[in-house]
Amino acid sequence: MRQIVNLKSGTLYLISAFILSLFALTVIASDQVPGKPQDHPIALVGCKIHTVSGATIENGTVLFIDGKITGLGTQVDLPEGTERINAKGKHVYPGLITANTRLGLVEINAVRATRDFAELGDVKPNIRAEVSINPDSELLPVARANGITMAHTIPSGGLIAGTSALITLDGWTWEDLTYKAPVGLYIDWPFMGIRKGRFVIKSEKEQLKERDERLAKIRDTFAQARAYMKAKEAEGQKGTPYHGSDLRLDAMIPVLKKEMPILLHARGIKQIQAALDWAIDEDLKIILLSGQDVRFVTSLLKENNIPVIYEGTLTTPSRRWEPYDTPFRTPLNLFEAGVTFCISGSGRTFEAAHERNLPYQAAMAAAYGLPKEEALKAVTLYPAQILGVGDRVGSIEIGKDATLIVTNGDPLEIMTNVEMEFIQGRKIDLSSRHTELYEKYKTKYERIELTNGKVTSK
Repeated sequence: MRQIVNLKSGTLYLISAFILSLFALTVIASDQVPGKPQDHPIALVGCKIHTVSGATIENGTVLFIDGKITGLGTQVDLPEGTERINAKGKHVYPGLITANTRLGLVEINAVRATRDFAELGDVKPNIRAEVSINPDSELLPVARANGITMAHTIPSGGLIAGTSALITLDGWTWEDLTYKAPVGLYIDWPFMGIRKGRFVIKSEKEQLKERDERLAKIRDTFAQARAYMKAKEAEGQKGTPYHGSDLRLDAMIPVLKKEMPILLHARGIKQIQAALDWAIDEDLKIILLSGQDVRFVTSLLKENNIPVIYEGTLTTPSRRWEPYDTPFRTPLNLFEAGVTFCISGSGRTFEAAHERNLPYQAAMAAAYGLPKEEALKAVTLYPAQILGVGDRVGSIEIGKDATLIVTNGDPLEIMTNVEMEFIQGRKIDLSSRHTELYEKYKTKYERIELTNGKVTSK
């Protein structure tokens, strides 16, 4: 009888969890309707065009047809039926790209049903981020309202978490949103030091043992993948047995062939040095995701042509004795060393709700020495190049996608507003949960008046 009760309780629990999940997804679905595919020529006329890759064009015109830029300059012939948008006094920039995020994979950190950025296990290279994207996320309209048009969203959890995807922030389904997938295989390098403090439970010996086991697991996985690749390549040759398929190891073959990079996440200097030494020795294509300690290895990065996704300009120094502006000045250190880099947020799940602040990450770097044009490139052209789509987006050039923003000023300035946005020629709804709440409470206080010291509602 107890077994029957337990079975019923388990069934009821699963049903309840399913209903709650559906309810959560319904509650958080965004109201914005994705833009229609471009079906006629559109021209932005009379604007200041910041091409990023070339000269700035005063009083210029950008013409785009079928989602591609086809005309650019001060004298552009417009075909019949072109929609002319008067952008006099406005600025046109390429759409901003956030290169390190969990956008689309998490909605509310406190609600388990909306957390889809990690799967169980330490080694899961076959996990694909794009299939878990929630196109109805409320966070996507919030981010794009401040000029973010594309996001590199990365799975996490364990050591080898799966492959990332570059998505646009507008579409009906995850297939609509996916711009490039996979981009890279995410590896979270183990912590190399010893944690101390009253909240640390494990002894130094236990920590070192755990670290060594995790390092061995990464090395063993890559050794197995190389052996598997050789075995699969040898199939069909005389005397060579057939090998069954392994989805996890299959997913690693493009990495071993250097057709796809590893996204090597290492934070402290010990982690960075150990991770780079291993990856270089393995002869892998590397993109390093790291913070302010990356300034200590600029020579190694330059020598091996390793690009950096720099995370977290808007943070504090990692050590008490370091200057307060250490995280602000690190992009300048990378620039002066000739290292290819772009600027992103921290990539933590909490950061997903704040990706709209990406331009201010770059602005802080500019305030502390990074040339302004480089700061702008660090959130447009450079992330596009690092992620392998620099021939399609990241700057305003003929032949590239019409993924643009129209602003009333410099997007790195906090007072600037994004007034129009296009993703592959589609005009994007810039409303969001934030703008809806603003209008709601603006209306509330417009209806309230103070009369003889009393507040009354109109």
